[in-house]
Amino acid sequence: MKSESEESFVKQLKANQNIVHKICRLYTSDQDSHNDLFQEITIQLWKAYPQFRGDSKFTTWAYRVGLNTAITLYRKKKRSIETTPFDTEFHRIKTDEYNYEEEEQLKLMYKAISELNDIDKALIFLYLEDNDYTEISETLGISEVNARVKMNRIKGKLKKILNP
Repeated sequence: MKSESEESFVKQLKANQNIVHKICRLYTSDQDSHNDLFQEITIQLWKAYPQFRGDSKFTTWAYRVGLNTAITLYRKKKRSIETTPFDTEFHRIKTDEYNYEEEEQLKLMYKAISELNDIDKALIFLYLEDNDYTEISETLGISEVNARVKMNRIKGKLKKILNP
């Protein structure tokens, strides 16, 4: 029999699991790594759930736990042996409406974002998810003004990377 807390957590996670998937896509380059990171973030969310007081939205809290978990694992991974990423070209889903040009632009954008540092990646991710600066600052634990300044600097970095 599930406890009320467990049912609440499962319901919230099911409703917001795309947040975790997006974080995983940002910090991984193949499906196995994505699955591993998804599992690790889910475990960390579950461990931290008893301390979730509801002061912020579940999504804001989940972003914070998820990004912190991804950043921690990413930093640990940098100290380990590097493997060759699997080419995502083999995983394209063919449909009549598939836009290859848009896919190529997304690949370029993700490649440019991958060159940013961990905090900048998290900030651009939250920005692209249409979070306002208040939510971004709460999630990352920085001031709203700092979030805006960092975002402007990140935009400049991305322009330089994409248009050398």
